[in-house]
Amino acid sequence: MAFSMAGGGPSSPQINVTPLIDVLLTLIIVFMVVVSMDKREGETAQIPQPDQKQKQNIAQPRTVVIQVLWTKDGEVPVIKLNQEEVRWEDLETRLAEIYLKRAEKVVFVRGDGDVDFQYVADVIDVAHHAGVERVGLLTMDREIAGE
Repeated sequence: MAFSMAGGGPSSPQINVTPLIDVLLTLIIVFMVVVSMDKREGETAQIPQPDQKQKQNIAQPRTVVIQVLWTKDGEVPVIKLNQEEVRWEDLETRLAEIYLKRAEKVVFVRGDGDVDFQYVADVIDVAHHAGVERVGLLTMDREIAGE
């Protein structure tokens, strides 16, 4: 609020905002009406579906554990890949198949207490050649293969 002094100069112009508020409220009401009339349908998306022929029924487990099991003195230990027995010669190809499509390239190796560490080291080396990036070591009690 401005006060004028006696003998002061001309008064300064002021904006009357009342008509601007009326215009603003009218625009808000118009936008609300327009938005409520808008259809909620958008563009229909066509999402490609996976081919049922290529879909595998067997889901691979997320965690891969290689067990090196003690058999008998003087014999080569048995290898199990997620509870499935695998020959030493087939281990690298099986691991390569598993880790070909995986983002996480982690494997766990579990060796018996009686198994020479050289066999566990050989399994780790084969895993690295098959594309595994990280190897975790687990321990377990003595277990005889086939029992």
